[in-house]
This record gives sequence, structure tokens and C-alpha cells, in this order.
Amino acid sequence: MQRRSAILLPLSSLPSSHGIGSLGQAAYDFIDFLAASQQSYWQMLPLCPLGSGNSPYASYASAAGEPCLIDLDLLVQQGWLSAEEVAAYDKQIVGDNPRLIHYPHLHKYRLPLLEQASRRCWQSQAEQIEKFAEENRGWLDDYALYMALKRPFQRPWYQWPEEIRQRQAAAMVAYRVQLDADVRLFTGLQYLFQQQWQQLKQYAQEKGIGMIGDLPIYVALDSADVWAEPQWFQLDAQGQPQRVAGCPPDKFSPTGQRWGNPLYDWEKLRADGYGWWLRRIAIQAARFEILRIDHFRGLESYFAIPADAQDAQQGEWLPGPGANFLQTICQWFPNLQLLAEDLGHITEAVQQLRESCSIPGMKVLQFAFDTPSSPYLPHQYPHNCACYSSTHDTLPLAAWWGTLSEKRQYYVRRYLGLNEQEGIVYGLLRGGMSSVADLFVAQMQDWLALGASSRINTPGVAHGNWRWRLLPSEANSALALRIADMTRLYGRA
Repeated sequence: MQRRSAILLPLSSLPSSHGIGSLGQAAYDFIDFLAASQQSYWQMLPLCPLGSGNSPYASYASAAGEPCLIDLDLLVQQGWLSAEEVAAYDKQIVGDNPRLIHYPHLHKYRLPLLEQASRRCWQSQAEQIEKFAEENRGWLDDYALYMALKRPFQRPWYQWPEEIRQRQAAAMVAYRVQLDADVRLFTGLQYLFQQQWQQLKQYAQEKGIGMIGDLPIYVALDSADVWAEPQWFQLDAQGQPQRVAGCPPDKFSPTGQRWGNPLYDWEKLRADGYGWWLRRIAIQAARFEILRIDHFRGLESYFAIPADAQDAQQGEWLPGPGANFLQTICQWFPNLQLLAEDLGHITEAVQQLRESCSIPGMKVLQFAFDTPSSPYLPHQYPHNCACYSSTHDTLPLAAWWGTLSEKRQYYVRRYLGLNEQEGIVYGLLRGGMSSVADLFVAQMQDWLALGASSRINTPGVAHGNWRWRLLPSEANSALALRIADMTRLYGRA
């Protein structure tokens, strides 16, 4: 990896019109901003359909795109919607806070509008959609039927009637015929998403901007992934997990964290040559230049919690797929740069696994100042790593600074030479930008020195996450010049 820098901003956080960030003009404008800022990459969070708590990490399908990210203005330009229809939709969200995504409005009003667009697109581009469906049949058939079944059943797949829960052949055919209109709807939406994504990516490439994606290590139990191929997961005959994912108790959480995701049957996956994983990564490799693997340490060993346990205290560490899996991935995708999210309790074995394929790990700047020996202190960095100012799961820098004691603030000031003239947050960003880390990634909120209300996600909190949005005036030319100056100064342009 060359010496470069990136800005982290979820696509949904763009200041697009119509209530949520999307693949339209605001995304193109942000690419222009990145180019003017001398950045090399745009890091996004997962683009997959939102699941529980509106989280992309609890998605209904890891391969699909979130329909609400489809841009309405582009649909008007293509003739799939009228300006009057979009204006009528906008009236439903008038007065909404432009800083926040209001998901109830999206689910109630935007999806019916997208349904009209999908139907009209089918009427004039059926041949193109069918070609797209054939090219993506490996995941799209199951996803579209799964989402179609969600409409009448209104509950998780493992509570569906037995014949379709177990995917009996006659039931699959019957339901596909019965729900043909909805299957076509969700197929059409994925076609529209893919069209808009490919156009945006081409524009980014023309501007010299690469895309960094994010791959959650686990998938949700209530997902097309698990319903379609339950054999790769530790499930019982009723489709229920025997053990679930999480992490052990620590100083931040005395009972640990029970995430609830089903765990993989790594023995079966290995016997199959990891085909399920290869197909999953191939989809992301076509979208992104760099792919961050979330919870990388779970590939060395994973924390397994009995499914009937209320918290993580009864969990245990079990061996993951290890080097055999990782080397398979690296051999299949030699041109895809991987990035390991190796935060938390990282053992020597996890580090050795990551280093076996020379995959960069993560160093979070705001984790650096707990002890003088912290591996997150910039003077401890190897070149082959990515320094992050903060992450979507943490407070932005400005808010984090306010949580520090005077003693801790004094230490950070001394270490980084912070001063009020430059600004505390900019001094912290300078500390990361000037480090030897090959990649420096800053959240957009940090470049804007925004406070706690701009946090994307608070782990363990079920509601109120994934809502923050950028305002149209914030990604401006003055900020771009300031970022570009620091980027050039430290050799990342």
C-alpha cells in the first residue's frame, strides 16, 4: 500500500435531497471534494440493505444494495419517476431535521415510490434486467424471493411455514409464481442500484478516487444469506443457532456483548473450499479497491455464546479458520487490498495471522493515550497499517477530547504539540496524517470538528444510530484547501 489518505463517510450521510444520502449528485459532489482535498480514497460503511436498528451490519442480505440509497433525481432523469411524484413524496418529509435520517418516513413513503420506478423500468428495460438477473443469479434469486416472502409473512424466515422455511422444491416454485410481482420488484431495485453504483464508481475512477468498502464478518440470522444456505452455519433442525457471536466481558462491559449472529460451521466451509465466502467477497471486490474485514480476530478464534444465554459470560473462545482460509482469499483475489479491523483484545496469534498475508491492521488515534506503551501511539506504528482518527463506533475527536481528564489532555498536548491557535482537533488530525502509517483515514466529522451528536453508532444501544448527515455547505472549498495543504505537507497526495 502506498502512502495515502482517505475520508470516512457513509453514503447515507451525504446531504442528498429527499431525506437520506444516495447515489446521486451529492455523491458526485463529494467525490469532487475528495479530489480537491487531495485524498485518494472514500471509505464507506456497508451498502447492504438495512436490518435491525437500521444497521447495515445486521443486513437482510450481504450481497444486495440498500434500495433507499437509489437516487430519486436520477430516476426522474431516466423517466422512471416524474418530478411531480418526487415532489409529492418530499411533502411528507418537509420540516424534518436535515441533520438526521428519519427512517419511518423512508419505510412508509420512499419504498412505494421506488416500487413505481422498478415497475416502469421493467416495462422498457426487461431484457437488460433479465440479463442482470442472470449474471447475478447466484445471490439475486434467493434475495428477491426472500424479500418477496417477507411481505406476506411479516416475520423472520425461521418462523415461516415449514415447506418454505426448509426450501422444499415444490414450495419454492409455487411461491415464486405466486409472488412473481414482488420478486420482479426486488430484482428491479437491485438493477437500479447497480446501474447508479457503476456510474458513480466510474466517475470516482476518472477523478482518481478509490473506494474502500467494509465487510461485516457475520451475517444476520434473519437474512437471505442464512435462509438460502443454512448448511454453512451452526444451526439446529429448526433453523435456530446453537451458539451465537459476541465478545467476552471486559472493563467496558462486565457481562460482555451478545451480538446474536449465527456462527459459521468452519469445518464444512473448509471442506467446500470456502466457496460461500469466495462468492461473497467477489461481489465486494467488484465494487471496491480496498476491503476492510470487520472483526478480523474472529478468523483466528471466535467467541461462541450458548444461544440460550442472556449475556456473554458463558461464552468460550473456539478456533477460527486461520491461515488456510486467509491464504485462500488472498490467492483468489490478488488485486484486492484487504484491511484488517484488528481492534480490541488482539493476541500474538491474531497478529501472526494478519501478517501471514501482509494485511495492514488498524490503529485508532484516540485509543493511543491510555498508557505510554500503547500500540496505538504513532511512534509505535509500522508502515503497513491504517491510522484512523476515530471510527463510526466511537465519539468523534472533538467529543472524545471533552471526555479526557486534565491529566490526560496534558499528556496528549505534550505528545502531539497541540495548541489553541491550530485547534485541538486539527492537531490530532495532524498527528495521524504525519504518522508513518501507509494509510490515514479521518471521519468527515473530525475534519469539521463536530461534537457527540455527529456520532454514527453507539455499540450496545438499539435506537438512534445511523442517522447523522452532512449539511450541504460543510464540504466546501475552504475546507478542501485546508485538508489538501496538510495532505501534501505530509506526503500523502
